[in-house]
Amino acid sequence: MMSFSPRFYDILFKSGFFVVGGLAGSMIATHHHHNNLKILKQDLNILHPPVVQFGAAKDKVEISEDPYVKEVLKYGNPGPVADALARKAYVAAYDRRLRHPAWTAEHLTAASLRPPPTDPAGPPDRSKSLFAEDEDLPIPFRARLQDYFKSGYDRGHMVPAADAKLSQEAMDETFLLSNIAPQVGDGFNRHYWAYLEDWCRRLTGTFADVYVFTVPLYLPRLGTDGKWRVTHEVIGSPPNVAVPTHFAKVVLASKPSSPSAPETLELSAGAFVLPNASIPNITPMDSFLMPIEAVEHAAGILLFSKAVKAAAKPICTTTKCELIIRKFDDAQKKPNLRRTVSAPN
Repeated sequence: MMSFSPRFYDILFKSGFFVVGGLAGSMIATHHHHNNLKILKQDLNILHPPVVQFGAAKDKVEISEDPYVKEVLKYGNPGPVADALARKAYVAAYDRRLRHPAWTAEHLTAASLRPPPTDPAGPPDRSKSLFAEDEDLPIPFRARLQDYFKSGYDRGHMVPAADAKLSQEAMDETFLLSNIAPQVGDGFNRHYWAYLEDWCRRLTGTFADVYVFTVPLYLPRLGTDGKWRVTHEVIGSPPNVAVPTHFAKVVLASKPSSPSAPETLELSAGAFVLPNASIPNITPMDSFLMPIEAVEHAAGILLFSKAVKAAAKPICTTTKCELIIRKFDDAQKKPNLRRTVSAPN
């Protein structure tokens, strides 16, 4: 397993803005999209059996046919820490302890980001979507609407509603609290984070397939006593939902290497780790670039195989790592678009 020295974390927190609190389609394409989600769901179910509430014998999760295991768990199966969730437009793992996703995964294409032209109900409308508690989760482990009430944090989408235009139901599922984590509003969720989400969508103009993983993180900070600690807020009454110190967007994008060899894919990948804090719009996007292994190490997950990582080119060398800043004039309500300054590739 790759290990990281204290110097690694020191760089995380002392460079740029990594100091916590220190910053005042077509039907064919849709079928392809669902097949990819189905494969991911199968992988998830191998790691985490489908979760049910424990009670009557018929409701208990069977994890082994071994008589000894059955005897030990005779009166109850504690169940997994993470619940596997398969939605119309994404899959996710929900962390029962933290009451927010451990990670979310999406497969974006140019077609998947367009509303189906044959939907009689018309295109999905986010104004019709409401935040809701996830009834697929056991009641004791759900995030609740009142947890966010007057918390000082936005209900931040891990999978944004704009990524889920397959149907109104798909968009509604992004408003389930199992897809939400507490985020700083002004300067982050409503601004820099939103611009990063838009950048991920715009990648579909260059790449055929874009896989996006969103990962809440809890990173240690060096104290004045020379010891490293993870400190984070918990919101709700009683305290129920943990507030991540950072969020990561990890992207794997692919396209045919040439028109004559469409079956041979060119891969690009990158990971961006942002503090859960207000970030000035002028901050270059590539200042938040981190090794994918660093995200995996911090979150305790493996996103891609070694072979995939070795084959993938740094995404900021194959496309522009540049955000489009959308500012609206209050009087005219017309968007004023400009791009962030980005270091040369």
